[in-house]
Amino acid sequence: MSTAFSPADQRLLLSEVDWPTYDRLLNDLEGRHLRFNFDRGQLEIMTVSAEHERVKKLLARLLETITEVLNIPILSLGNTTFRREDSARGLEPDECWYIGHEEQMRGRDSIDLLIDPPPDLVIEVEISRSVLDRMEIYAALGVPEVWRCDGRTLVVAVLAGDSYTEADQSPTFPNVPLNGIVEHLNQRNQTDETSIVRAFRDWVGRVVATN
Repeated sequence: MSTAFSPADQRLLLSEVDWPTYDRLLNDLEGRHLRFNFDRGQLEIMTVSAEHERVKKLLARLLETITEVLNIPILSLGNTTFRREDSARGLEPDECWYIGHEEQMRGRDSIDLLIDPPPDLVIEVEISRSVLDRMEIYAALGVPEVWRCDGRTLVVAVLAGDSYTEADQSPTFPNVPLNGIVEHLNQRNQTDETSIVRAFRDWVGRVVATN
């Protein structure tokens, strides 16, 4: 096993890691607020910045506000670890939800991607950047929709075959313009989050009423 450590990015990259070692490290380091990216023998262990967490939490609140206004059932699983031994890949999304498969997955305390569907939508905040290609891992796990956010812009990536293409709108929320989500997200340094979410809820209601 070889290692590479970047103190500036707070990132540790291990090579030639087998699946049992990855599994053991996940268990041994559970609850340490670390992100694990595993891709066919390479394991990246990293921390994330305060800015990263601010963006992902607010974007998640905005997404969940959309589901409240539109009365769409969801199952939130945060940054649960998703992995498949047969593809030798695994990771923790920044945030994720079952939406189309909510009823199927309701009440489930454990998930096995060999028999269960992956989350219907995940948020990928690209501020604390990964060395490994997390989008490639999402594709291997079969995640159908990824919201990619760098803190200023929002891109919706939709799985097509074994890779992602950019979409002008979210397939899950086709009547909600992406620019409105970005506009409210970018107010985070100007006012408090409660005010942002309240204003966003009113905006979504107006948008839905006119579409």
